[in-house]
Amino acid sequence: LTRPVSTKNTVSFASACSDCPLRQRCTTAKSGRTLVLHKHDLLQREHRKRANDEDFQAAYPQHRPMVERSIAWLTRDARRVPYRGIEKNNNWLHHRVAALNLRRLLAMGLTVHNGAWALA
Repeated sequence: LTRPVSTKNTVSFASACSDCPLRQRCTTAKSGRTLVLHKHDLLQREHRKRANDEDFQAAYPQHRPMVERSIAWLTRDARRVPYRGIEKNNNWLHHRVAALNLRRLLAMGLTVHNGAWALA
């Protein structure tokens, strides 16, 4: 089913909805279903298309869990900021992130070789 897009980026399915057997699952509006396309809709479609690529599907699970884990580490016991004032809390956050990064690098085998830091 194809419908034209108006100048205001809306698509109306009014005539198609009247006889549709799936209408109850799709909309409760008397005038039928209406879609409003966002200004970034095309970009979102391109990203979804790229996300279905086999290479992306293979690489995604390797990196995604670490991102989620990092956020969990950062927010653990820190749902609220510990200080009053933006500057103090910003300083605290930067130190917390630096400590988490250092902990991660040490777990990956960060050592000193000939006076220089290196990953084992």
